[in-house]
Amino acid sequence: MQPFIRVSPKFRPVLDPDFVPASLWNRCFHERVRESGKPSPLALALQRADGSLSVFRTAVLPHEGSNVAANERYVERLLKFLLWQKGGYRVLIGGDPRIARFLQSVYTPSGARAFDFRFMGDRVYGHPMIIEPTESDRVPAEREGVAPLGRHLEGCRIGFDLGASDRKAAAVIDGEVVFSEEVSWDPSRQADPQYHFDGIHDSLKRAAAKLPRVDAIGGSAAGVYVNNEVRVGSLYRGIPQDLFDRRVRRLFFELQEAWGGIPFEVVNDGEVTALAGSMALNDNAVLGIAFGSSLAAGYVTPQGNITGWLNELAFVPVDYREKGPVDEWSGDEGVGALYFSQQAVGRLLPAAGIELPNDMPLAAKLVEVQKLMAARDDRARRIYQTIGTYLGYSVAHFADFYEIRNLLVLGRVMTGEGGDVILSTAAEVLKGEFPAVAESIHVHTPGETEKRHGQAVAAASLPSLKR
Repeated sequence: MQPFIRVSPKFRPVLDPDFVPASLWNRCFHERVRESGKPSPLALALQRADGSLSVFRTAVLPHEGSNVAANERYVERLLKFLLWQKGGYRVLIGGDPRIARFLQSVYTPSGARAFDFRFMGDRVYGHPMIIEPTESDRVPAEREGVAPLGRHLEGCRIGFDLGASDRKAAAVIDGEVVFSEEVSWDPSRQADPQYHFDGIHDSLKRAAAKLPRVDAIGGSAAGVYVNNEVRVGSLYRGIPQDLFDRRVRRLFFELQEAWGGIPFEVVNDGEVTALAGSMALNDNAVLGIAFGSSLAAGYVTPQGNITGWLNELAFVPVDYREKGPVDEWSGDEGVGALYFSQQAVGRLLPAAGIELPNDMPLAAKLVEVQKLMAARDDRARRIYQTIGTYLGYSVAHFADFYEIRNLLVLGRVMTGEGGDVILSTAAEVLKGEFPAVAESIHVHTPGETEKRHGQAVAAASLPSLKR
């Protein structure tokens, strides 16, 4: 049975008119719940390995008849979002036990969300993922952990950023950049961990050559990192699990040793995106999103701290259509990476009528689209307009889960005139559909140099110097 929720967006992506914005779908669902006069309370609590707990409270329709399909669609997509935003291996579902049983059937080794089940369980948190039913009023109080992030600029530092198509490095002296560069690489296809070590080490040496000494090294990279340990990441997809456990898990400890044990910190690239924005704006409540080989995201709280959340918006649902675009890694439909990255550009090429070789890397395809955009090719413009429509609706969706005062948007896809089209289209959508959200969020995009290298510079500020 299909959910009976139907939405009618005021703005449809020019190359993808079947897009169903999660923000509108959820608003329509909540309106149905209000109209029913019988809202059923529901609480979802996600516990992480450090004992911190995130709680999201909502309501669903009476779980009967045609309501069942709508409820199941809502709670499955909601839990998916919360898992990749907040993270957690133990999930308490407070409410109708039938909803908990449904989610238990979805999140199993053989269920529809098997990827998420394995990822959140043993691979990230070191515990099997479990979903437990309880009553909504018995869900415990929230316990969030926060910590300050970076902002240390004294001394001679190296900052690096590892992406799927290039690695960046910057040399910084007392907060001033004296050198920055990017080098192409292809880490996700490599089966030998030495490729990663040698590539990162090479970038560090090239930056160090521009410094009188190296006091500290800070880095950002796609994936999940806990206390400098690699838990999982798309950069390491080509490495067999046994080699991953032996060499990749403690890759940055090995690099730290190679650099004499100096202060060395590595965090998720999204967190550094948000940190870069907070530092540049001298303000907090920053959601940073980077449109690169995938979608990176990070969040700085209104108090200027980071949380223990994952903020992996590449995997959160933003499109609720049935049988939407499928992410090749997670196997799920309608998730952020397919709408806000080089993957999005590549996916939209056929609809735009742009023919490029199938074996051309996504980064190279983006370059060709950027060239067409610079030549005023309307086919390229439609790609950026489509991504801008996605963004407008998705910012409203993100605002349902984050307190956002500043939205920082950067990454290779945002480079050039195409980035301006994305932002102007998104602004039009927000003003037309979500005027209150449009008024409350300030959207920022850095200059061209900052877009390409700002992340590595902010990463340099991560370690505090030993006294």
